[in-house]
Amino acid sequence: MNAPRGITWPYAVIALLAVAAAAIGLLRPQLIPAAAATSGKKKPGATALLKQNPPPALFTDAEIATIGKQAVDQGKKADALFAQWKAAHGTTRDDKAFAGWAAQQVPAPPTAKQRTAELHQVQTLAKIRSAAGRKAASWLELHGKKDIWKLYLHDQRELIPATQGTAEKAELKAALKMAKTISDQLAAKDKQPAPFVLDPALRPDKHIKPGAKGPYSYPSRHAARSAAAVTLLSALSPHRTEDYEWMRAEVLYSRLYMAGHLPSDLTAGTLLGDLIGDYELAVSGCRAAQTCRDR
Repeated sequence: MNAPRGITWPYAVIALLAVAAAAIGLLRPQLIPAAAATSGKKKPGATALLKQNPPPALFTDAEIATIGKQAVDQGKKADALFAQWKAAHGTTRDDKAFAGWAAQQVPAPPTAKQRTAELHQVQTLAKIRSAAGRKAASWLELHGKKDIWKLYLHDQRELIPATQGTAEKAELKAALKMAKTISDQLAAKDKQPAPFVLDPALRPDKHIKPGAKGPYSYPSRHAARSAAAVTLLSALSPHRTEDYEWMRAEVLYSRLYMAGHLPSDLTAGTLLGDLIGDYELAVSGCRAAQTCRDR
């Protein structure tokens, strides 16, 4: 397992907390202490949540290499597709029209035969699960949708003017929200059962009832949000692209590892998220990575 890398403040604090917690066996599965969850106070932000539940050792570079490359390839496809949207619509914001178009760019779900083959891959991976792998996957499942990406942006906002930081926070929030909305709508339409629904033995903790059809997993919400965030963050801070892509691969691999998704769920979600990231950059006037910090 790898410890999180590419870490600067406040990541350094979180990394140190992770090391200390692991040394004394205090890594906790819950995000928010029970008292805080029921106190009625304002919910903790991403930084507070990750300080409360710092990262364990994550998956090795060798484990995530293949899925990381697949994600990068989806980004290239998304860029080519988005160029078509931009040529036809320019950079004027039209979220409704774009959302409809982006949903149409996501490939149709794989055939039943293809999904059976993919399920076999997930079943094979499940046979080599370890306690450390389960801990890493659980942490990534909890924080991989939003918290990690918000924390990355928070780190960068420490170094730029407040007004610019506020604008970038709003852009990330909009991208994450759109990724969730479109992926949820497509999942409800395509009705592709998650791997642990197809084979309940993969996740007995989910308590899937016989004959259940959902939850649905195509496309992956985790993948869509991660890709949207990586596209946006990489344009804002190109020198950290490798760190962002590494974390995205960690999140994606965790979804296979614990049978939350099939490979096609992840590639479809990644393509969707990359399109959303491209769109948010374009309409915010920050399509060219080298100009983002100069606007």
